Amino acid sequence: MAAISQLQRIAGPRHAGAPRAGTVRRASVAVAAGKAPLPRLEGASEELRAAAAQSLDWAPARRRVRAAFAPVLPTLDHCLFKMAPKGIQMEENFETNSKGVEIFWKSWLPREGTPTKAALFFCHGYGDTCTFFFEGVAKRIAAAGYAVYAMDYPGFGLSYGLHGYIASFDGMVDHVIEQYARIRGRKDVQGLPYFLLGQSMGGAVALKVHLKQPKEWDGVLLVAPMCKISEDVTPPAPVLKALSILSCLLPEAKLFPQKDIGDLGFRDPVKRKLCEYNAISYNDQMRLRTAVELLKATKDIESQLEKICSPLLILHGAADLVTDPHVSQFLYEKASTKDKTLKLYEGAYHSILEGEPDDRISTAIKDIISWLDSHC
Repeated sequence: MAAISQLQRIAGPRHAGAPRAGTVRRASVAVAAGKAPLPRLEGASEELRAAAAQSLDWAPARRRVRAAFAPVLPTLDHCLFKMAPKGIQMEENFETNSKGVEIFWKSWLPREGTPTKAALFFCHGYGDTCTFFFEGVAKRIAAAGYAVYAMDYPGFGLSYGLHGYIASFDGMVDHVIEQYARIRGRKDVQGLPYFLLGQSMGGAVALKVHLKQPKEWDGVLLVAPMCKISEDVTPPAPVLKALSILSCLLPEAKLFPQKDIGDLGFRDPVKRKLCEYNAISYNDQMRLRTAVELLKATKDIESQLEKICSPLLILHGAADLVTDPHVSQFLYEKASTKDKTLKLYEGAYHSILEGEPDDRISTAIKDIISWLDSHC
């Protein structure tokens, strides 16, 4: 298994063990079937700790755990929970798609009587879910007059599927396209401008959706996106071939990361501790097929950056050690659209919407809203 030692980390925005994305660092890994470490969950009851420690491989368990943690979330000491706008209209749904997969999706609509300017569709990062930190982000954007929609990919959050498993990145993107097409067909959003918002790996998802549907979106917003792998850390062709073969033989096998770099995502250590309350996120070793699919996806996106023709907003922390802000600069330069904006936040880490001081989080969300306002 020495050949696997050059496999890189590929990250989501929130959890311990999050691997690195964008320009990716080397990591020594080994195939292993180990169990995720028990969560510390400071201040949590024994019942919650026990709930979080159970196997979350399948959706029914994840849904039970989410229900157990739901009453606690509003009490957490984080601005996204404490300062969330009131009166936002919310709806949660489980919907079986054409492939027979039950997808969880949620909406946050403006307060009753407030006109809706546009609809924003969110793509979450690796291992994450749309029912934790993003709830607070969505409520703030909805309060500004936008209908916000988000879904959990198959195998993540509350959607059906083996936890943390991506059998095909393109297949996952097709699930997103189908679900968001269904939502866009609803009467309450027909005729509105439609925007995509992708975070970390979700940035790659949003870009792939746009590349498959270049004329169906009025803009793409990216937060610390995963869209390119540096040549000096890309595994050699023989290694990639070996990994692809292994992923066919042991697709669900997990990879043991050399180092836990979750702390690199959050600059605020108090907010970092709250991540463990996102108990249904995937923070175990990355599965082999998942890793191979993420490698393939980034290479494919990198080869098509010139085809990005939609109005584009890119937000990135200048001190991000999970995804490289220079990659966002590369994306900004390569995209063919003339309507493009890149904002770098000095000193900010990867999770600029969740892990920074309160004022920086508010600034980033306001930047998103201001850009949307200017394009509606």
